[in-house]
Amino acid sequence: MRIAIDMDEVIADPISKFLELYNRDFGVPLDLVLDPGKEVHQHVPADVNRKWYDYINEKGFFRNLPVIPGSIEAIQKLQEQHDVYIATAAMEFRNSLEDKFDWLQDHFPFIPWTNIIFCGNKVLDVDVLIDDRIKNFADFKGRPLLFSSPHNLLITDYERVDTWDQVLEKLL
Repeated sequence: MRIAIDMDEVIADPISKFLELYNRDFGVPLDLVLDPGKEVHQHVPADVNRKWYDYINEKGFFRNLPVIPGSIEAIQKLQEQHDVYIATAAMEFRNSLEDKFDWLQDHFPFIPWTNIIFCGNKVLDVDVLIDDRIKNFADFKGRPLLFSSPHNLLITDYERVDTWDQVLEKLL
């Protein structure tokens, strides 16, 4: 099988980075429980709710994101039996392209550069797409796996995975 895997909120954790920067800049702890169906920026005061956009457009934001637990080991196992690709919408945030490539080299050096897809819309010809955004499943012809994230917890129309162990159970 050919398996495409999204980066943000699937193998990389931008939410914790946002919370860290918000706490740094505003001195207000934002260690919150995210309401199902809401984006992280919908939990901050209205006068600063666009700050998340400033953060993700900064050079370096995507460079040192925490790794989603279990993703490295799971992807290594998937690679033993399948063709694995990383597909990320790096074109949306100009500075993210280099940051994301360097991040992948640091944490997933076993993924060759030929299997990294930087894109806008994810128009992909793969068998499985693991993503946290249902917009990427709109015209997808293969098997979508919705990776759980606070913003998508109310969505019930797709096969869901909450952890990388669950991904392995479904695909190995």
